[in-house]
Amino acid sequence: MIKVKLSCFNHRGKLQLGIHFDYDDTLISVTKKLKDVRWSKTKACFYVPFSTECKQQVYLHYRKQGYFVDYEAIKHVKIPVPKKKLVNKKPKLQKELDKIDKKTLWEYVRYLRGKRYSEQTVRTYYSFILRFLRFKSKENGNLSKRDYELFLEYITRQNYSISSHRQCVSALKHFSSLYKPKDTIDFTHLRPKKSKQLPIVLSRREIISILQHTRNIKHRLILGLLYSSGLRIGELLSLRTRDIDVDRKQIFVYRGKGRKDRFAILSDGILPLLSNYIATYQPNFYLVEGQNEKRYSAESVRAFLKTSCKRAGINKKVTPHTLRHSFATHMLEDGIDIRYIQELLGHSRPETTMIYTHISRQDLLQIKSPLDTALDNLSTSYKDNKKVLLSRNSLI
Repeated sequence: MIKVKLSCFNHRGKLQLGIHFDYDDTLISVTKKLKDVRWSKTKACFYVPFSTECKQQVYLHYRKQGYFVDYEAIKHVKIPVPKKKLVNKKPKLQKELDKIDKKTLWEYVRYLRGKRYSEQTVRTYYSFILRFLRFKSKENGNLSKRDYELFLEYITRQNYSISSHRQCVSALKHFSSLYKPKDTIDFTHLRPKKSKQLPIVLSRREIISILQHTRNIKHRLILGLLYSSGLRIGELLSLRTRDIDVDRKQIFVYRGKGRKDRFAILSDGILPLLSNYIATYQPNFYLVEGQNEKRYSAESVRAFLKTSCKRAGINKKVTPHTLRHSFATHMLEDGIDIRYIQELLGHSRPETTMIYTHISRQDLLQIKSPLDTALDNLSTSYKDNKKVLLSRNSLI
């Protein structure tokens, strides 16, 4: 019978109940169904908060599954009585909110929700208007164009990125629609131009190397789907088990960016990995589940992707979106029509997809550098055709 051993240790300033056992995929899946369970790298074990209730919960959970539980190490451990903490009745954020017109702020939020913007967009715009209301010193009806300009100058000094600056302008534009300023404002001239940066793209060999150096089967499936289907990280984490159609080799993306449904391709190469993952983890609702059957976090994906890149010896700045960029570029290099790529990526405008044509220009890649031509000409001038190199030992 497989044995589960319980221990007690201090972690993050609190007493924790450690859960130890030899590596077993089934037992890991059983453990992850525990309430509030977490993994500790330093202790190399799962753990839950140490309490009488948790001890009973853990013991009964494993016994129901037929595992032997060794609790000898925690028999005489006393549960500390928590000290009462002084509660700050008015936290700092609340004090700052008291200085602004909260009614104005929530009217703005309701206005955005009435226009059916996503909650992520509402939160982003809300944060900028909150700063704007702290920054200004006038009533909403007395705001002028210069008040908006001064705030945007302040935003520039805070070292926000260009994309965040553009989001701030959009937030202010909606705010001005709700509360008309004294002057007419043309926000087009206040919005900075987008940075025209080419996306980072990995080679096919680098992609395979990252997947091979990803040890956990769930992590490998996530990275494999991001690349093989060209999914956004949010789209993948929102996938339900029913969205996978193995027979038609399709993935149904429900309400992707811009609330658009679409179909993505399901790779033949990913099917064995997908089958193995489902048999091991047995996901219930989401295809990739976190703790307590909730959505897996994007921060965790970025963390293990960084680890896999380090193991594979890849020094490029790689994010989950890099795998989507690589998918589109490799499809274009394989001769797939850009209209189909646009459809698979879920782009509204073909101009967005056209950026990948700047990366995969095969005709430009075949142009020879004048330095290579010069070195080749020098090499052919020698009787033995030895190759000329840019080093002290100029011949090999």
